[in-house]
Amino acid sequence: MKLTCLLFALVLTLPAYAQEQKPAPTLKSILLEQLRSTHNKAEWFVPANTAVEGLTAEQANWTDGKGNHSVGQLVNHLVYWDGRSLQKFKGEPQEKFDGNNDETFNNFDAKKWDALVKQLDQVMTDWENAVEAADDAKLKDWYSEIAHIGTHNAYHIGQIVFVRKEQGSWNPEKGVK
Repeated sequence: MKLTCLLFALVLTLPAYAQEQKPAPTLKSILLEQLRSTHNKAEWFVPANTAVEGLTAEQANWTDGKGNHSVGQLVNHLVYWDGRSLQKFKGEPQEKFDGNNDETFNNFDAKKWDALVKQLDQVMTDWENAVEAADDAKLKDWYSEIAHIGTHNAYHIGQIVFVRKEQGSWNPEKGVK
């Protein structure tokens, strides 16, 4: 009788336990989680939207005078490479690239800072939407490049926060003290 009661109690609690379990991760869910954590979902580190939030064009153009990039240059670089990779992912034509990566940083124009911030948000949103819409076969072909895009974003976002800390424009309440 005790065993029957124990089994009955276990069966009654099983659906509640099963509801608490998260679905098994998929390639798509893992890639989306990585892309979102570098875009606008604060988790382990500051995402891009937070890293550039509230920065003026003048602040975005600031450098330390030691040859390091400005925040604007870093954002310009991210917009360029995220956009170019997305075009390739979608099978769209790409501008000719001469191989000079310095140009992806140095083409920053402080007068276009606000538009560039919007472009960064848009290209990151577009990447998330493209991965969401992609089938498993496409993601299997592209998983490594998409994962590297997330890592590349995280690397440069860390640089953005560092530049802002050096500049004195970073609010530590936003995630990095």
